[in-house]
Amino acid sequence: MTDPGYPSAHPAPPGCPAHAGAVRLGGLEYQQTPSQLYRALRREHGPVAPVLLDGDIPAWLVLGYSELTYVTSHDELFARDSRRWNQWENIPQDWPLLPFVGYQPSVLFTEGEEHRRRAGVITQALEGVDQFELSHDCRLIADDLIARFSGSGQAELMADFVHALPMRAVVQMCGMPTSGEDTRRLVDDLRISLDAGEDDDPVAAYGRVGERLRQLVKDKRAAPGPDVTSRMLRDPAGLTDEEIVQDLISVIAAAQQPTANWICNTLRLLLTDERFAVNVSGGRLSVGEALNEVLWLDTPTQNFIGRWAVRDVRLGGRQIRAGDCLVLGLAAANTDPQIWPEGHVGAENAAHLSFSNGEHRCPYPAPLLADVMARTAVETLLERLPDLVLAADPEELTWRPSIWMRGLDALPVRFTPVMQ
Repeated sequence: MTDPGYPSAHPAPPGCPAHAGAVRLGGLEYQQTPSQLYRALRREHGPVAPVLLDGDIPAWLVLGYSELTYVTSHDELFARDSRRWNQWENIPQDWPLLPFVGYQPSVLFTEGEEHRRRAGVITQALEGVDQFELSHDCRLIADDLIARFSGSGQAELMADFVHALPMRAVVQMCGMPTSGEDTRRLVDDLRISLDAGEDDDPVAAYGRVGERLRQLVKDKRAAPGPDVTSRMLRDPAGLTDEEIVQDLISVIAAAQQPTANWICNTLRLLLTDERFAVNVSGGRLSVGEALNEVLWLDTPTQNFIGRWAVRDVRLGGRQIRAGDCLVLGLAAANTDPQIWPEGHVGAENAAHLSFSNGEHRCPYPAPLLADVMARTAVETLLERLPDLVLAADPEELTWRPSIWMRGLDALPVRFTPVMQ
């Protein structure tokens, strides 16, 4: 993910479904300004572009809104079981994207009736979360975090607030302690498995996440409580412990890191865009509008891997072979000029693809719970620190080096100290 070769073409490896114009998804320039790469790929290749993943493994990046909607709506053509991939013989055991694509007996890779069964268990468990209670809990968590730095007049919000709040809320929903070394390690390992740095081992981190959640499931079988894990265990669908562990990984990973980056990107927008910086306090542009605009323009999950072609098929003018991998370009699709011909993204509507689409989209009510966490976090911070301002030039803010997640390295702020 740190290949400096963006956006130059690179010769395709043997058996590559793409031609020699394939572009590596990586490099510092791409990581900081991915929209430039999406525009370049559209100009050269159209709505479906040949790309190279880590180790120059070939894939297709679906850039078009209508094409991505089509892919995610036709599971009979573009399925989730990664064992169909025609590139497995070229994948090393330590490939950094294995946590994304290595087949696991989880809801992410199931299909058809089995997927509906597994997703139904998650839906029922999440529907048991009271949204008003979640908002109340998030406000208490936010107050506690803010109190730790409010007297200093300055903070680095990514470490002090943004990542910590959804982490504590999510582990509390699942029945884990909200603090302690075990919880901290779990969250660190989730981050590494989803968004690995250059020196991280995402495969090992993913294994540790599974071990911690196996212990949680064992504990909840012995002593159930009013939490997501216990409700999954009680569901009449009768999932095995290992199925619940795998699905909990999906639930926690989808809730913590993306929600944190949603909070981050919304705060960045509020602190750097005059439309919001001037008007939020006056009520003309709301936090809700900022949250929605971020889902269109700076969605936390930029790309998602993926779908695998069930048979040979044409898509966006491309010949896709059976077993080819398709990366869902959620961020690119959200800004597709075919749906915004004037170049203006209408953030007032919610037809974005940030929670994906089709049967494998984020299960209801997960997007609503994420919205509760993000909205409460942002609103509480602005209420407690009303003169919050950015403590750096906007141009100095840098994005984490990831093609998958969109979030800042750091978000320094200053404000009038609040004495407790």
